[in-house]
Amino acid sequence: MGFLENAKDAAQATGKKIGEAVDDAKDRIGDKVDEVRADAEVKRAEADVKRAEAERDSTEAKNEYKEKLRD
Repeated sequence: MGFLENAKDAAQATGKKIGEAVDDAKDRIGDKVDEVRADAEVKRAEADVKRAEAERDSTEAKNEYKEKLRD
C-alpha cells in the first residue's frame, strides 16, 4: 500500500502543479491582452488628437483667408 499511496500523492502533486501552471499561463495571456488593448486605446487617442489638431489648423487657415478677403 505504501507504493500506491506514494504514487497517488505524486499524481496529486503533479496535477496540482499542472493546474497552477495553467492558471499562471491564463493570467499571463490575460495580462498581455490587457496591454495590447491599452496600447490600442492610446493609439486611438493619439489619432483623435491629431485629427482635432488638423481640424483646428484647417479652421484657422479658413478664418485667416476670410479675414484677408474682408480687407
